[in-house]
Amino acid sequence: MSLLDTQLDEVLAGTEAETLLFSLERSRAQFAWKVGGLDTEALHRPHPPSAMTLAGLIKHLALVEENFVWRDLTGEPPGEPWDPDLFAIDPEWDWHSAATDSPEELYGLWQRAVEKSRRAWATVLGRGGLDQPSRVVLEDGSSPNLRRILVDTCDEYARHVGHADLFREAIDGLVGEDPPQG
Repeated sequence: MSLLDTQLDEVLAGTEAETLLFSLERSRAQFAWKVGGLDTEALHRPHPPSAMTLAGLIKHLALVEENFVWRDLTGEPPGEPWDPDLFAIDPEWDWHSAATDSPEELYGLWQRAVEKSRRAWATVLGRGGLDQPSRVVLEDGSSPNLRRILVDTCDEYARHVGHADLFREAIDGLVGEDPPQG
């Protein structure tokens, strides 16, 4: 039985927000499964022709959760280690700096960012629906609504869960769509 089988009933008649959050949570669970339990060597192994690594994917999705969800929903700056000066020096700092991070550091960073993101979604959706404006202000002065932030987050995970799926299969043959229950 998969995550989809056990939770799909909960969202068959769910609201738009519930359905999109289910999709995001499913992608997070798939990602955690695909990158979980690996040692330093496996997380840092590139998969040519790409220079991407699972370590880079973990740190990048932590950045997405903290910088593009937390910041855009709350208006608050992200916490450590997301120093804007580091990105000014290297715009792909999240990807490159992951090469020196341990599995424990990477997993912890991503898990803390996901928890912050979950709290932010619960808070903003408790005040209303997805039509609310986000806290990010674009160059033209407009703000995307929460729907756009949530859809973009789902899209980002979908893209990178696909990468993680292929990389993990290359590492140890792990395949499948959803993590096994338990």
